[in-house]
Amino acid sequence: MSHFHAVAWIDQSEARIFHFSAEAAEKLVLHAHHKGGQHKSHSDGVDHEGEVEAQKYFHSIAEALATSGEILITGPGGAKTALLKHLARHDPSTMQRVVGVESSDHPTDGQVLDHARHYFAGADHKTSQKV
Repeated sequence: MSHFHAVAWIDQSEARIFHFSAEAAEKLVLHAHHKGGQHKSHSDGVDHEGEVEAQKYFHSIAEALATSGEILITGPGGAKTALLKHLARHDPSTMQRVVGVESSDHPTDGQVLDHARHYFAGADHKTSQKV
């Protein structure tokens, strides 16, 4: 089933993605692949392994959002900003469909979906008023 709207709740270790309509929703959970133990920094002071893993994580999220018409991104920390930077650099067509970015704590799945439905109902109503 294909839905026009999507919401992605994201933090540094997990992304919960919902493709939804007013009546139905599909959920996908993606996990960041953190290597066990400590990362070793190279002589330049950068954790290259960690950066590669983060890019894989963001790429998998971008793939999951690729068919969405409008996207809301939400979450508690900097992962949502890092995702936006990844989309701008590697997947600009998906980036263009991001209509909102909001901070949120750790809501339940139901709370994420309820908020997104409310968010898009308001946005859709404003759009229809302009016609």
